[in-house]
Amino acid sequence: MAEAKAVLRYARMSPQKVRMVIDVIRGRGVSEALTVLKYMPRAAAPVVEKVLHSAVANAGQRDLGDPESLKISRAYVDGGPILKRFQARAMGRAFPIHKRTSHVTIVVSPSEDHS
Repeated sequence: MAEAKAVLRYARMSPQKVRMVIDVIRGRGVSEALTVLKYMPRAAAPVVEKVLHSAVANAGQRDLGDPESLKISRAYVDGGPILKRFQARAMGRAFPIHKRTSHVTIVVSPSEDHS
């Protein structure tokens, strides 16, 4: 089956926060997902929206049909490398800070009901 994929690697956002946004749009049509992302009040929404636009553009390059007939067949988030920092605390102690990164992957494919 034909499909198009877009991947954003090393996004400076925790995978847990990005997964909350991805879970909402998984399985939806592209136009519906873009509308949901546009009005979603989460910091990860614009990041995911950008990846989705890229996946749709990739589908256009592969002649998979018009963007209205595409749906999100797979969408997932993997953890990237963690930037480890330390914050100074009282009495000479150090407190670890883990700045997490994400790899966002969105795969779009032609919808079966638009044949």
